[in-house]
Amino acid sequence: MEPNDAVVGVDVSKEHLDVYLMPTGDQKRVTNDDAGCAELTTWLITNAPCRIVLEATGGLEMLAVSTLSAAGLPVVVVNPRQVRNFAKACGLLAKTDILDAKIIARFAQAIKPEIRPLKDETSQNLAALLARRRQLVEMLVAEKNRVISAAPTVRKGIMTHIAWLTQQIDDVDKDISTLIQSSESWKAKEEILTSVKGIGPVTAATILAALPELGTISRQQLGALVGVCPYNRDSGKFRGKRAISGGRATVRSVLYMATLCAARFNPVIKAFYQRLTSAGKLHKVAITACMRKLLTILNAMVKNNQKWDHSKFTPLLH
Repeated sequence: MEPNDAVVGVDVSKEHLDVYLMPTGDQKRVTNDDAGCAELTTWLITNAPCRIVLEATGGLEMLAVSTLSAAGLPVVVVNPRQVRNFAKACGLLAKTDILDAKIIARFAQAIKPEIRPLKDETSQNLAALLARRRQLVEMLVAEKNRVISAAPTVRKGIMTHIAWLTQQIDDVDKDISTLIQSSESWKAKEEILTSVKGIGPVTAATILAALPELGTISRQQLGALVGVCPYNRDSGKFRGKRAISGGRATVRSVLYMATLCAARFNPVIKAFYQRLTSAGKLHKVAITACMRKLLTILNAMVKNNQKWDHSKFTPLLH
């Protein structure tokens, strides 16, 4: 391995960043704060790795990622499940912070995850607002379920909390709208997306924040990225059912709800859904196919910078 092929694995915790450099085996631990990230940046610039890999850890990695990225270092954030599956495949079952960093480095060396542009601060803020909205909606649903069987002594408090949560969701929706309107690029894309029957403001905002590749890659790549492409499950003479797997769950969940709406009110998707069900396809199979079709349409619209036009997208049914 050449020196410039060096890779780094970083295990992230609340207090520390544990670092392992391959192939030299150098190890380092710094604090997960501004001072520690600055120290790590200087050390990594000296070693000039070709790839620095961290796991997504619910936001604990963001300070390090932002600091290293700002310094022009090649940072990649990966799904921790991929790293854990890789470790199991290698027979590495022990788990400590430095061992985790070493496993991440081995993963980086073997898999070479693609280095993609990271979200800018505005994109991160939009993603944070959307995540907060999801949390508030989950709490609202839980409280509405509780109030049905709540004792009179606590019902008033639950109703007060429901009213507060409803107001908070409205406030977050306004913040999301304001943030999107502040960006000319996002504003234009939102107008394109929401011109499609079935795509509302929340779905459009989620796609803008979590699927920046829309309009820049092929429909096959996009389908795999979102996780709506069915994969074969065949072995020997056995032919299993094809099923979707992986992808960006956040986008897939809002796309699913949008497709349910589109299958009723969008003439193109409705006709496609009815053709599939008439051919004997199960509801879920037909809806998944409609999700891919809707995603293909959105990708073409953003790529060509055009709003919904029924006549242009009818041929995509075939």
